[in-house]
Amino acid sequence: MSTSFHRNGRFIAGIDVGTRMTKCIIFDRSGGIIVSRASRLTGHNLALASEDVLKEACSTESLNSGEVFYTASTGYGRYQVPMRQIQITDISCHAIGAKCLFPGTTSVLDVGAQNAKAIRVDHDGRVAKFKMNDKCASGAGRFLERVAKGLELELDDIGNLSLRSKDPQPISSICAVLAESEVINLITIGYPVEDILMGAYLSISDRIVALLRQVGVDGEITLTGGITHNAGMVRALEQKLGKPLNVCPDSEYAGALGACLLVERRLKKLEDQNIQDFNKSATAVNS
Repeated sequence: MSTSFHRNGRFIAGIDVGTRMTKCIIFDRSGGIIVSRASRLTGHNLALASEDVLKEACSTESLNSGEVFYTASTGYGRYQVPMRQIQITDISCHAIGAKCLFPGTTSVLDVGAQNAKAIRVDHDGRVAKFKMNDKCASGAGRFLERVAKGLELELDDIGNLSLRSKDPQPISSICAVLAESEVINLITIGYPVEDILMGAYLSISDRIVALLRQVGVDGEITLTGGITHNAGMVRALEQKLGKPLNVCPDSEYAGALGACLLVERRLKKLEDQNIQDFNKSATAVNS
């Protein structure tokens, strides 16, 4: 792990290593903007996934990895990122990332492949309270992977297909493995695929919303993570909440963005401290 950096550098990389996808954001300090983003399947080699996603993000803006002077990692695989200068908990990263994307955010819902997290944030994007469900992949993307497998469908296709549902069929099992068996039983009975899918989304949403209620559902709620691309999941959550969720194309990258923003805060404090120390020294010399 590299430990040296040039404090006045320009580009920061935030790498979010998730159980299914690894995401990267390149952040330009001079403009305070995202200049590039990339994502890829994590696979079994987490270090390689982080290196490859950084190269891909850099290549889209004709940068080389050497121009990135500081790299922050987050996500479950954050300790496996070899080029990192710092690793940051994904809860903190998703909180500030969501607040940046949607300044009115009061609660964040991060639904990943392995678990779901509900986060309450303050006006600065700091974590005020959080709850996490990480038992048996219940209420998370892995559950949907098993449902898709039971229906012999691709995970990327089931969201839009579920929107055709007219009579959703609930999935009662909270275990992902047992849910797959229940799906097969519903197919055998003859229920339409779209009704089984929407039933699964609504069942998952019940558990996720119960988690969210423990931190608060008043105010604006921002959804983050790869699940934001799943139109069926978004609709089911909004139906259970009775209100719209904040979602945008960069919601998937909230964790990586948050890592960049937290590094920027850290560097700004160091720079401000250096200025104060310099001014004190100058005053002492001139007195």
